Amino acid sequence: MAILVGNIRLPLEADEQDAFAAAWKKCGLRSGDVRSSHIYRASIDARRGRMTRVLSVLLSLQDEQKELSVVEQVGQGDVRLKKAVDEPKPTGTEPLAHRPIVVGFGPGGLFAAYVLAKNGYCPLVVERGQPIESRDRAVHTFFSGGSFDPASNIQFGEGGAGAYSDGKLTSRINDPMSELVLRTFVEHGAPKEILYRAKPHIGTDILKQVVRNMRKAIIRMGGEVRFGCTLTGLVHRGGVLEAAVIDGEQVPCERLILAIGHSARDTFGSLHLQGVFFEPKPFSVGARIEHLQRDIDRGLYGKFAGHPALPPAEYTLSHRENDRACYSFCMCPGGQVVAAQSEPDSVVTNGMSYHARNGRNANSAIVVSVNPSDFPTGDALAGIAFQRQIERQAFRVTGGYRAPCQTVGDFLQGRPTKKHGRVAPTYPIGVQYTTLEGILPDFVVRQMQNGLRQFGRKIRGFDAADALLTGPETRTSSPVRITRLENRHSRDIAGLIPCGEGAGYAGGIMSAAVDGIGCAQEILRTFRPLEERRG
Repeated sequence: MAILVGNIRLPLEADEQDAFAAAWKKCGLRSGDVRSSHIYRASIDARRGRMTRVLSVLLSLQDEQKELSVVEQVGQGDVRLKKAVDEPKPTGTEPLAHRPIVVGFGPGGLFAAYVLAKNGYCPLVVERGQPIESRDRAVHTFFSGGSFDPASNIQFGEGGAGAYSDGKLTSRINDPMSELVLRTFVEHGAPKEILYRAKPHIGTDILKQVVRNMRKAIIRMGGEVRFGCTLTGLVHRGGVLEAAVIDGEQVPCERLILAIGHSARDTFGSLHLQGVFFEPKPFSVGARIEHLQRDIDRGLYGKFAGHPALPPAEYTLSHRENDRACYSFCMCPGGQVVAAQSEPDSVVTNGMSYHARNGRNANSAIVVSVNPSDFPTGDALAGIAFQRQIERQAFRVTGGYRAPCQTVGDFLQGRPTKKHGRVAPTYPIGVQYTTLEGILPDFVVRQMQNGLRQFGRKIRGFDAADALLTGPETRTSSPVRITRLENRHSRDIAGLIPCGEGAGYAGGIMSAAVDGIGCAQEILRTFRPLEERRG
């Protein structure tokens, strides 16, 4: 238990000690009363032309018995007690005949396997891609104009799609397990600042090392990780899981956590044919927009742009019209646009940043919501075909893996682009200047045009003529959901636990990691650890 003191507003130049002193004063405490002080949350309030640091501080007192009385005496909503987040612990009593299997080693699978291994369940992890070292080589080969590897790329391999992103750890979920995710990342090499920043991020460069460290910890604690292996089927009898089929080999198991990510289209298809229930779900498509980062800084920070205490500015924008949303997604300050396809003869874009976020350009996705009613009904996997059609059309237009690119000015005027202006594209394989019309559906183009005009009213220069659109962006989230029950099991196969973004239950690193922890907890609540059985 500790005291959480919020809404501490200080000048940009203020440091941690200023925040601690303000928290002590707010609680009527002296420094000698306090055993420890930590920044719990830190953000910037840039509204109304002012620039203020807004902080929350966590206080532990020398006399823990006084913490409740201090909160009651202050009597303010900004001062409250905060309980510590407990780590998952085994409570189950049933014997487990076989080790649980985790399929997929993105954020959901990574945290599911980590929790299982830490508690003595010796999980087997199956990942179709490669470990981060060889995956890195395959990605850089492709980015440099070499061959595309359909088994090891931006989507597939250790760390999942999140390993090649900005490493953003923001989420709309309000789950206490988010703190455990952050602590675990820090324990394995992430910067401590992610524990308190309002918009924490790790960066691709550091995140890859963190993922590798967690893999080594899983193995050290009794887990096994097999790379280059694919789940090709399930064995189930009477609606109960009996085994996983991994590259043709049956591996017995009572529990399988399915964390395959949003791009394992062949696995979706094979599981659907074998009786796993899928339903279509909404997703979004569009393109990446690039601006000069200094222009975004000026648009959001005004006269304070360039202040050394301010991070590269980031934004979240949305516009709804005719029951359809156009919004920014996955904003990468100081980042670059990357090639994110998982299938040959297709073009897909995404964004990434390194930890420093010191690149010349800012980028984010500008996407439009797509509903199941936008593609043929009666086919649970029709959303995949919708995405694939856009990706392959982009490949046909450019004649290869270059990405179609258009200035915002030309996009709003409906004309092809011939060259770029101040903003140079960062897509590593190269772009072809053209038009996004004919690649993106008409309703997406029109909604993006309307949205960009609105966003230009919210951030000065956002709809500047020389901003760039590079596309398509089609992998914002899974186009399907593997329906599960309250106990997290698949609707039709007990023992199969759909997990994370690919199953339709998460949207980003944080929510997928939290869902992975929750899926592992189902096993902890049912079975006792394998180590106990073996002992």
